[in-house]
Amino acid sequence: MARILALDYGKKRTGIAVTDPLKIIATGLATVDTSELIGYLKKYMAQEPVEQIIIGYPLNFDDSPTNATPLVDKFIGKFQHVFPNLPVEKIDERLTSKMASAAISQMGLRKKAREQKELIDTVAAVIMLQEYLESHA
Repeated sequence: MARILALDYGKKRTGIAVTDPLKIIATGLATVDTSELIGYLKKYMAQEPVEQIIIGYPLNFDDSPTNATPLVDKFIGKFQHVFPNLPVEKIDERLTSKMASAAISQMGLRKKAREQKELIDTVAAVIMLQEYLESHA
């Protein structure tokens, strides 16, 4: 069965989460340099079937675009050019990074581990994907 991938897209790094084949549980996959993201996804999808991508879409609380919104829009266009048959769904990513930081703090990790931006990006992708799964159950 095919999986769903979630991307917490950022200018420097992108956190990636993936479902299990039954689409029940979201798990952190990796955090990659955004400049290497398409190559990483090509390699991953050559090994694992993926049926859908969800990407965190940055909006302000008044639903206006943020300074990151055009970057995500540009990436989506590039992604759809490389993977034209794979649907992409934008989902609200507001507060996911703060939720990720809080979740990491509750894990009891040392301060240095909690401050790793890569870990926050991956956990934010997991949170987005798990919320997506729960809302589509």
